[in-house]
Amino acid sequence: MSTSAEFSPERGGDARAAAERAAGPDGFVLSQARLDDPDIVALIEQVQGEYVVRYGGPDEAPIDPQEFDPPSGRFLLGCEDGRPVAMGGWRIVGPGRAELRRMFVVAPARGRGLARRLLITLEDDARAAGVRELVLNTGVEQPEAVALYRGHGYVDVAPFGHYATAPGAIFLGKSLTGGTRPG
Repeated sequence: MSTSAEFSPERGGDARAAAERAAGPDGFVLSQARLDDPDIVALIEQVQGEYVVRYGGPDEAPIDPQEFDPPSGRFLLGCEDGRPVAMGGWRIVGPGRAELRRMFVVAPARGRGLARRLLITLEDDARAAGVRELVLNTGVEQPEAVALYRGHGYVDVAPFGHYATAPGAIFLGKSLTGGTRPG
């Protein structure tokens, strides 16, 4: 079992309220974690396996676990009845801009809104930390992810990062200020 601390950010009411929404009567609880937490490492191995099936290889974009440590980011582990079933995080990539990374829900737990709850919690937490725009990279072989993000107001943005020129890569972003479209 993870040694993650229960998620209770000191960043303000929005993130705290989001954490309370995420901890529902179904036993799904979000906790702050690190990328090197054994439960997170196991979930990363699972998502990398999915990338191999869907894309023919793992995600090779470099990630420094410390980039997700507050105040420059946050990483959450979602457990259901004590079992790790979801993860995701955000990290600062520029002034007022953060990137969502490693959003994942294990196959047996999909279709019940856990990814949506995780996404809303991460958005609220990033907003409370002063992030004005969230961006992410996904791909054509992940239609479920694309539908989730587009359904939550994410729109196409300019390619960025490791996969900026990769065929089939999709780049999405969302303003967290309720203002205009992200760029």
